[in-house]
Amino acid sequence: MRMAMAARMLLSRGKARSFMTVPQIQRVQSCLVVRSDPLGSVDRHHAPLYYVGAAGLQQNTFRSGVSVRDLLGFQRSFSVAPVAGESAQKVAKPEDKSGQIAEKQAGEGSEYWGDTKHALVREDGSPWPWNCFRPAETYEADVSIDLKKHHEMDSFMDTLAFWTVKVLRIPTDIFPQKHYVYRVMMLETVAAVPGMVGGMLLHLRSLRKFEHSGGWIKALLEEAENERMHLMTWMEVKRPNWFARALVFIVQGGFFNTYFLAYLLSPRLAHRVVGYLEEEAVYSYTKMLAAIDNGIIPNGPAPSIAIDYWRLPPNATVRDVVVVIRADEAHHRDVNHFAADVHEQGKVLRDAPAPVDFH
Repeated sequence: MRMAMAARMLLSRGKARSFMTVPQIQRVQSCLVVRSDPLGSVDRHHAPLYYVGAAGLQQNTFRSGVSVRDLLGFQRSFSVAPVAGESAQKVAKPEDKSGQIAEKQAGEGSEYWGDTKHALVREDGSPWPWNCFRPAETYEADVSIDLKKHHEMDSFMDTLAFWTVKVLRIPTDIFPQKHYVYRVMMLETVAAVPGMVGGMLLHLRSLRKFEHSGGWIKALLEEAENERMHLMTWMEVKRPNWFARALVFIVQGGFFNTYFLAYLLSPRLAHRVVGYLEEEAVYSYTKMLAAIDNGIIPNGPAPSIAIDYWRLPPNATVRDVVVVIRADEAHHRDVNHFAADVHEQGKVLRDAPAPVDFH
């Protein structure tokens, strides 16, 4: 503001007394590279401020109120150099770095934190192609888990949870076995909801009550993310048609709100429902393996996202993907039945250590 006011006074009054010493003026002149008449052919009413300052310095006419510090700022803010063949001095425009910034944000990060992100690579050194998960988030599924484990119904709550899951199977059974991808897609869109709802409600409880969660927030959110990755894997095999999308939209909307209310009223019931739901998932994937072995379902190459996420061999097939996903579902089964047992004992989840990183 002060520099702009000084410029306007120079333009309107011409010469004015200077309260700067001669050495100070010479010092500023040495910092500016200007022509003998920097305003010679430039519209003085629209001239850049550094032109006005340069003219005032050469004529020793700068008015008081503009300090040497302000004038020295011209050198730092502008680059003034004579251009051959032109009658007026032009300022060098700053380089347009929008393309560089966009490339930087897409690749190594953004200018907010600098070049701190390192290139992600596979174990063989090839570029990491996924931005939805990192190499550190991959794992090898524990396929040795007991697949036949079943929680016996010994209370009304367990019976209610069991038959609720049987009802939830109806939308999945709409698709015949030959459309196996649609069946598992429907299953995964429902199975990925409980972990997110439970983790969200435990998160809010932790904030309200100023207490730790015992690691259960992370455990349930990991479960939701793992189930979502199951869905992303099958999306690479086959894209859902409009009917499957519409059915998922309806079922997921109804299930989310119902499960949300159920978890508020009875976390024990909510976790028991998920435990039985995962038992059904294990059963469904076991039938799918049998169909692959019998030639009913083609055993093509595994999607590349599955090979990276579960660290499968490069020549893995769809059958290998089903095996590791079934193991994940069995682990989710045990986690949720365990959570329901904790509530059945009259405790809350934070009283028991959460099975974090237990896929």
